[in-house]
Amino acid sequence: MKIGVLALQGTFIEHVRAVRTMGAETLEIRKPEELEGVSGIIIPGGESTVITRLMHHYDLVEPLKQLACSSVPFLGTCAGMICLAKNVGSTVELKTLQLLDIRVNRNAFGRQLSSFEKDLHIPILGQKPFPGLFIRGPVVEQAGAGVEVIASLDDGRIVAVRQGNILATAFHPELVDDLRIHHYFLELVRHHSLIKAC
Repeated sequence: MKIGVLALQGTFIEHVRAVRTMGAETLEIRKPEELEGVSGIIIPGGESTVITRLMHHYDLVEPLKQLACSSVPFLGTCAGMICLAKNVGSTVELKTLQLLDIRVNRNAFGRQLSSFEKDLHIPILGQKPFPGLFIRGPVVEQAGAGVEVIASLDDGRIVAVRQGNILATAFHPELVDDLRIHHYFLELVRHHSLIKAC
């Protein structure tokens, strides 16, 4: 099992460390040919405008879409969620992957100085709260019929979703010590790999 971490900008090193801590192989992805043989894809937090532009510059968009269409699991965190979204709901034109049927509000929590950590109730991870670290994160303003809401803030704003093989969070699980989001993602990857082997 090999996890490809998009390494164009942002917190990709932190994702690589988290996945390797859990015993899985990782590969930093910067070119289309490096996607060969990957079992899962992580799009990290960072600057969504920069990441989307570089995805197009390095001709990664269509290969990534093809992997998603073949049910390869994806995890997008913070900017990664924006990169996956069909609607970014802003005046900034972003050519996203259009894979996740959500509308997001970019930088919903304001500037980086407004960053905060909030314990989140995420039933798929068990009873223990998950430390949601929000740094200029988005929120999901609208989710399509096929999108499962995984986590919300106390005021109802959606901050984590899953649609089939695609998991996305508005917060940064790669920047906290709790590895349960990564564990859940790797279980999705293992399940897909077993089905593919059959």
